[in-house]
Amino acid sequence: MSQSIQPLRIPQDAKEQVRLLFMAKHALWGGGMHPEDGNHAIYHHEVRTTLENLELNLRLENSYDVLFTDPDVDFVFPLLNRGGFVNSEMLIPILCNMHRIPYLGAMPFLRGLGDDKSVSKLVCAHAGVPTAPWFCYRRGAPVLEKDCPPSAESRWVIKPNASSASWGISDAHDFAGVANAVADIHGQGHDAIVEPYLDGYDVQCAFITIDDEPIALPMLWYEREDTQRLWTYYEKRDLVQNTEKAALKRFDDPELAPKIEEMARKVAREFIPFDYGRIEFRLDLKTGDINFIEINLNCNLWSEKVMAKAAAEAGFSHADLLETLLAEAWRRHALIS
Repeated sequence: MSQSIQPLRIPQDAKEQVRLLFMAKHALWGGGMHPEDGNHAIYHHEVRTTLENLELNLRLENSYDVLFTDPDVDFVFPLLNRGGFVNSEMLIPILCNMHRIPYLGAMPFLRGLGDDKSVSKLVCAHAGVPTAPWFCYRRGAPVLEKDCPPSAESRWVIKPNASSASWGISDAHDFAGVANAVADIHGQGHDAIVEPYLDGYDVQCAFITIDDEPIALPMLWYEREDTQRLWTYYEKRDLVQNTEKAALKRFDDPELAPKIEEMARKVAREFIPFDYGRIEFRLDLKTGDINFIEINLNCNLWSEKVMAKAAAEAGFSHADLLETLLAEAWRRHALIS
């Protein structure tokens, strides 16, 4: 099971000397909901506030433009991931690499590998971790029925291959419905991944890295009222009212939790170094089937989401979590000893 860990601390002189650039779409937002991005703006404001309370040498920016020339900083904390264009999660790490500035999180290739749901499933299959059949209909390639993965329930889930927070998700019960959903996603400029619908519960395995090793935080799961219902982007962002009862709770089943954690460790090791991330599995309690769903490197750090909730189960405050992530990354990049 998850290890017992203590928060890491940044020496006072490093807090003063290391020039930290925090980049987020809502880094300059005054707090509260955003009309389009909903609680994502609250999240960015909270991270900013936590970093300010740590009394770091902090600079705030909300645009990629700051990295088009050398920003004269020592380290970048990038949360400007959903930039409104395909593969935007890789831009900040690439620009940082151009200027030879270290940053929090995985390198660009690994970020892309994790955000490409189809290729990340190939990585998991290589690691010997079970994942349900899938097919990625790449934009511009033919959409053929023979490529559609089998579904025992004749129900498929279709979503953008690099979506986050369930953006663009839908389901279909025949190939005509699948093809229409794929066409809609292609029309918006994205690849589409198609999978059979798997009934069950989402088990969340959060990891941070310490001394270049993936450390498992306490495992969580969404205890849902209706496992057949798809959650939408608008519900996850609190832009519409979610009428379904669901609770994020600790998952410590004595038989299943160790099995899932071992699978998660195999996945995590394929992506080191990544600093922090969340690995998700679908668990069918009726059959005991466990399938990898996705990995989210550099996932949401809001105190209401999985990473911070799992850290809280380990005794970490939100400030403890962020300071630990920075302390480990600064050690790895030789900014502190």
